[in-house]
Amino acid sequence: MFTKHISSDADERLIEYLRSKEYCLEFFSSDMLVSNGISNHPDVFYCRLGITDDAPLVAAENDELGEGYPAEAAFNAACTGRFFIHNPECTNRRLSAAAKKLGFNFVDVRQGYTKCSTVVVDEDSIITYDKGIAAPCKKAGMNVLLVLPGHVVLNGYDTGFIGGTSGRAGNEIIFNGDLSAHPDFKVIKEFIEDRGLTCKWFAEYPLTDIGSII
Repeated sequence: MFTKHISSDADERLIEYLRSKEYCLEFFSSDMLVSNGISNHPDVFYCRLGITDDAPLVAAENDELGEGYPAEAAFNAACTGRFFIHNPECTNRRLSAAAKKLGFNFVDVRQGYTKCSTVVVDEDSIITYDKGIAAPCKKAGMNVLLVLPGHVVLNGYDTGFIGGTSGRAGNEIIFNGDLSAHPDFKVIKEFIEDRGLTCKWFAEYPLTDIGSII
């Protein structure tokens, strides 16, 4: 049984669905380590180095993070099966060393909240709203779907990030909330399905950033 790390704020319908897929769930919460609005977001504290359920997970120590940017973005890299996408000015050295040891191709971007901004689809493919992520990734040879920003709920903020709503579980990309309400829903779904994966969302509640499904 594989483990998924999700926010303690995750919706019960997402929780029930992951359990129906026989995942063991670890609920994440923290206090006074990073900004309050993202303090329960696992993608601030964990980085999975790969797309498979058993890919290595690197966890931040409390003294490796801090409140505010860039300190709280130190582990918020987006990693596919081949590429490690990050802002080198933010990324924790221990995390970078682990990715380098595993042989990932590094793609440098300006966005520090890289995983928040990125839906990891497969080893060569991502979805993002951020042009500053899209351009370097395309240059590196990746397949990139650029979508409209916004249309994501994040309590305490004007908007959340689409990457933070998502996670890969087996051969399925799961979105926390109603992806069908996003204006780019059809192209997102097609992009995922064209890569032999399925797409799961929950129409009963808004698309909500919970710090990814790690």
